[in-house]
Amino acid sequence: MAVSEDDKAALAKIWWAGVHAVSGYGAVATALTEHDVPPPDRIVAVGKAAPAMAHAALDHFKAPIRTLVVTRYGHAKGVELPAHARVLEAAHPVPDQNSLKAGGALLAEISGAGAEENLLFLASGGASALAEVPADGRTLGEVVAHNKRLLASGLDIHAMNAERREVSQIKGGQLLARFPGRAVTSFAISDVEGDDLNVIGSGIGACAGDPRFVWQSFIVASNTHARAAAEAEARRIGFAVLGNSEALYGDVGYVALRLSGQLGAGEAGIRIWGGEPTVVLPSNPGMGGRNQGMALLLARQIAGRDGLSVLVAGTDGTDGPTDAAGAFVNGTSWDPAPAQAALQAADSGTYFAARGDLFETGPTGTNVMDLAISLSRSR
Repeated sequence: MAVSEDDKAALAKIWWAGVHAVSGYGAVATALTEHDVPPPDRIVAVGKAAPAMAHAALDHFKAPIRTLVVTRYGHAKGVELPAHARVLEAAHPVPDQNSLKAGGALLAEISGAGAEENLLFLASGGASALAEVPADGRTLGEVVAHNKRLLASGLDIHAMNAERREVSQIKGGQLLARFPGRAVTSFAISDVEGDDLNVIGSGIGACAGDPRFVWQSFIVASNTHARAAAEAEARRIGFAVLGNSEALYGDVGYVALRLSGQLGAGEAGIRIWGGEPTVVLPSNPGMGGRNQGMALLLARQIAGRDGLSVLVAGTDGTDGPTDAAGAFVNGTSWDPAPAQAALQAADSGTYFAARGDLFETGPTGTNVMDLAISLSRSR
């Protein structure tokens, strides 16, 4: 039996409240009213939320500012950028040839500025794959193999991005260090634990060394903001909130076990978790990402439970190499033989598609890691 439409609607409403609160457009629009930002001569935006962030900046300054946007395929769709804005799209989570073209374009745009120019740099998650200039003449094949190994390794994002910085000419603050102008303002939407600018996008919006220019940086949206908005929405529509924590860290199996333990008390209400778990993949993974994988692991833990539904989804609207953000599960979602086979093959997306329980949103215009939301009803 699929998750009920009533439960899906309630969980999705709360999830969307969290996501809308950290939209790329809204986060940048608010930050520009709160901070003293020199009018930019150039705007550079990179990441999954880049189109929305650039749109907000251009609306704020109301001028035809030179603009470069680098984002994931399809993530600029529906964003009303002016004709003069240059938009480049590339692959995620594994780079492709367009990722190298985008990296070269970023390098040229930043280093080609004039001595008196001001730059507004907008960064969000996904930049690690979307733009790259490999160090030491590495080939695209080597870059792809390196990223596939990292994604399958079970390393957390801090460890993965530390390795990415070591083999890049534009990560770890190296890109902005090449800016020859007067001032840089960096706005970042955080998709990492601790909201460290040196980790977001592998540090593509950070600045290495002692800059020659005036530099200021701000985190303009994070998982904390999203969870707070989700909690407020849950209360607004009449649910008790039983917990709200940034706890989705560690291997997906461990996280699913820990979360299911918190669901054991049986109180009616909503629980909210945020973060980004890790996953170790087989050599030839099927369709699915960490959120769909964790949803299926949770389904195993709560099998047979009545009155309990859970949504696990990435706030950017995509989960791994799929077009789904995540999946819904309840006490009937675990069908032992096919579900176990799907777990072993990292093919949870195929399993949930057959049940009608995928959560498909399209690109959201933001990226602040993942949200998991449980709904327990009175028995």
